[in-house]
Amino acid sequence: MNDRLRALWRAYVHEVRDDADRAAAATRKALGASEVSRRMTIVTLTAIAALFFVRFAGNENKIDWAVDLLGLVGLDEVGKKLAFAIERGPDRRLWERVWWAVGRVIGYGVIPLVSARWFLGVRFKDLGGSARGFVRHPWIYVGLIAAVMPLVVAVSYGDAFQAKYPYYRLHKNEPLWPNFLAWEALYATQFVALELYFRGFLVNALKPLVGYASIFVMMIPYAMIHFGKPLPEALGSVFTGFLLGTLALKHRTIWGGALVHVAVACSMDFLSVWQRGQL
Repeated sequence: MNDRLRALWRAYVHEVRDDADRAAAATRKALGASEVSRRMTIVTLTAIAALFFVRFAGNENKIDWAVDLLGLVGLDEVGKKLAFAIERGPDRRLWERVWWAVGRVIGYGVIPLVSARWFLGVRFKDLGGSARGFVRHPWIYVGLIAAVMPLVVAVSYGDAFQAKYPYYRLHKNEPLWPNFLAWEALYATQFVALELYFRGFLVNALKPLVGYASIFVMMIPYAMIHFGKPLPEALGSVFTGFLLGTLALKHRTIWGGALVHVAVACSMDFLSVWQRGQL
């Protein structure tokens, strides 16, 4: 067993680190200091802009800016309908979640993709958008899901878990379809965008510049977005960030990490609903 673990560590950490660092050294030499600085600036500012968009524009409790913007372009009625749907409408709980999820898809997904393509000349597949690495190693990600599920089930009995999940709360006797299941589809989509931002953009846009250290740069904001979660989940994000970042570099894909995130997160929601006797 120890030999197998050492072999895995060598293949997924030492070799990945060495390959990334060698490639980064060659890239920095070829680009020159000024171009490396320009690219670092673009990645940094894009990363900040994405986080600001998610935090402020994606805040479902503060949509006045969107209503005002729609008014400025002559879409007053659309703005009024938006405000009604999120603030007073009969399905406002769902539309709040829709606003939240769309804000994350734009912030974590669209902004990095556009910046990478326009300013860095980097395509989606170069950010881990290809599924080839996932198709070749699906057992690793399925194994990760299987390993973490007993822990997820165990923590689902805790009060902190029930206070946090699910994000879309069912009314008494409300069926899962359509609102809850529609929310779960949106929830899954924003996790794909989240993986694109952290394991795709931050890791792969920084890898040619700083090598393997791109994983550790990515882990800082990734841990910080978990500060509002229960402490065990927040602490676990440090390990998860390192693990998924390493796998993303090794397999050159974000889809395995997206699968793990979606499977675990949606399971947490369904477990919470089940614990409440609503499933």
